[in-house]
Amino acid sequence: MMSKVTIKEPVSEPISLRDALETRYLAYALSTITNRALPDVRDGLKPVHRRILFAMRQLRLDPGQGFKKSARVVGDVIGRYHPHGDQSVYDALVRLSQEFAARYPLVDGQGNFGNVDGDNAAAMRYTEARMTRVAQLLLLDLDQDTVDFQSTYDGEDEEPLVFPAGFPNLLANGSAGIAVGMATSIPPHNVDELLAAADHLIKAREARIDTLLNYVKGPDFPTGGICVDDPESIKAAYASGRGSFRVRARYEVESLARGQWQIVVTEIPYQVQKSRLIERIAELMQAKSLPMLEDIRDESAEDIRLVLEPKNKDIDPAKMMGALFKLTDLEGRIPLNMNVLDAQGVPRVMDLREALVSWLDHRKVVLVRKTRTRLAKLETRLELLDGYLIAYLNLDEVIRIIREEDEPRDDLIKTFKLTLNQAEAILNMRLRALRKLEEMTIRGEHKELTAERAQLKKLLKDDDAQWKLISGDIKQLRKEFGPKTELGKRRTTFDVVTGDENVSLDIFVEKEPVTIICSEKGWVRSAKGHLENGDSLTYKSGDKGKFVLHAQTTDKLVLIASNGRAYTLDAGKLPSARGHGEPVRLMLDIDPSDEIIEVFPYEEARKLLFVSRIGNGFVVCEKELISSRRAGKQILNVKAPDEAAVCVPVNGDMVAVLGENKKLLCFKLDEVPEMNRGKGVRLQRHGDGHLSDARVYFEKEGLSVIDPSGRNRVFSDLQEWHGMRAQAGRIRPKGFPTNGLLGPAFPNRL
Repeated sequence: MMSKVTIKEPVSEPISLRDALETRYLAYALSTITNRALPDVRDGLKPVHRRILFAMRQLRLDPGQGFKKSARVVGDVIGRYHPHGDQSVYDALVRLSQEFAARYPLVDGQGNFGNVDGDNAAAMRYTEARMTRVAQLLLLDLDQDTVDFQSTYDGEDEEPLVFPAGFPNLLANGSAGIAVGMATSIPPHNVDELLAAADHLIKAREARIDTLLNYVKGPDFPTGGICVDDPESIKAAYASGRGSFRVRARYEVESLARGQWQIVVTEIPYQVQKSRLIERIAELMQAKSLPMLEDIRDESAEDIRLVLEPKNKDIDPAKMMGALFKLTDLEGRIPLNMNVLDAQGVPRVMDLREALVSWLDHRKVVLVRKTRTRLAKLETRLELLDGYLIAYLNLDEVIRIIREEDEPRDDLIKTFKLTLNQAEAILNMRLRALRKLEEMTIRGEHKELTAERAQLKKLLKDDDAQWKLISGDIKQLRKEFGPKTELGKRRTTFDVVTGDENVSLDIFVEKEPVTIICSEKGWVRSAKGHLENGDSLTYKSGDKGKFVLHAQTTDKLVLIASNGRAYTLDAGKLPSARGHGEPVRLMLDIDPSDEIIEVFPYEEARKLLFVSRIGNGFVVCEKELISSRRAGKQILNVKAPDEAAVCVPVNGDMVAVLGENKKLLCFKLDEVPEMNRGKGVRLQRHGDGHLSDARVYFEKEGLSVIDPSGRNRVFSDLQEWHGMRAQAGRIRPKGFPTNGLLGPAFPNRL
């Protein structure tokens, strides 16, 4: 008879969604910070890098050994230590091998591991890898119980929590990572300088940053370049652990025939892709943003060689490069944020001294643990040797006990007061070990190990002796990676900025006369020379001309839109007049519903009268209108249905305002306030009408207008229309334009 099984349903307990999210997200954040994104201050490695190197060590991929397929390494890493995607592990391995990414590569790669152009490495099945000497130093003495191990994710194996780190990898190779709520960014440094500073810290643990900077000059990037930061900003960055370094490309001027020259860039800033840099410069040339540059060529082979050709030989090379530094990635900022995990696994920002001291403290811990491990092995060996010596001194009795007694081990222990290990060792001795020569060898070994044991015990008790040994190791490393070695010599140099980065691009633009054409629908173009008239100009079907004016290629053009905003364009960058031009709305963020009401060349000293459709206005300095933003700059505040209507130069002492109701009002310019931005004041009261036009003129010279027949006419006697600001005015004089427009307000109009 079958028994009835009762299944109990799981009991569910209600939990707040907020509490659940906070708990789970905190766990995720901590996992990301400690197990993925931030390096350990002791060995400068993240878990994925540590597991890659450990797997390579297990595969015996030492520098002197042969290569193995990268796929084999990646397979061991993800199968035994790092349960993540194979591509992410391979990408990490590739970066450890790239000479342009790692200052001191940890992986020696064979095959295509990418290049400075930004090309990706070949698939892992095609490339091979092994460790470098630097990686070997990081793993040195790993089997001497120098660091703690932990179980792997599946519990089948063990992996080190940190490496012994016989190399200051954190600062030497740098690191970068983004965690949850924090990030790290450490540029690479010259290891000889780091070791010199560390050696000084052994003698003066509380040394100031100023003193350490006598050794550590600044970052040392694998791609070289020139650091142009001032010493004070470098000091502030290292003192706080946060800051940035300004790095420029290295270049030289090559002389050519007939007085010509060209710039050759030989080193580019760190982490800048050469191909993307060239594309960016080419884009700027096409957009006419680099008027001094004729061409750029990439003649790079193994070394970088970018050739920059100037427009003409009269350009100053320093000023040309100053403009390129300003506009391109030939100059960049490398951030410094020394946010790392300390020896207790706590993330915090360290300064230069703390980072070096943490590495030194780790080296001391490694030395002490290594010494204790060696001492324990010596004790075990000496115990056996003591047993062997007792056996040699009592050889006949030992042989008798072994031959005659039923329990020789126990009798040996009892007779000669041996330990269990000593008795087992004597019983396991071979007959050939009973030779006199073998006895002499054992006595010699016993003497050496006894002396070594005494030294190790003395070392464990002597703090100064421990630091002396560490200092000796540092000096040996400096010989191996010193400035005279190919890998150790400094690549990034330092220089002082001369101010050439403040060069204006206008000095490179050749000054030539041009005619600016803007159609009613906002298509703009530029014709060479000053046209005598605009009658021969053609426009797109359904469009017609609105503004035709003379300018120079070096001029900035100011566009005023009905939304009250001012926009700026470079006259030398406008499309050619061979076609119909381009819509100005592609160049500037002007809404299709907004109309362009005025275009004129910029004059810094000039003032303008800005008036809205309902008659509000004020005087503004023209320099306030300039803006480098596509969105322009708000000058006249208008609210629908009102809009900006008139912008005219202030050249006089009287203001004439004409309304759509045909009424004219003239009043003193002093009654209009000068503002940088705002709504302004009412200039004329129109009732239900609106403003038609406005001008500023000199009372003694009269108001000049264009009559219906197109002739210029001057009205010198306007006393009858004089009044106060905000009045309605009187019906316009006879001879005034019937279209309500007073003619061109700006000079050089067609």
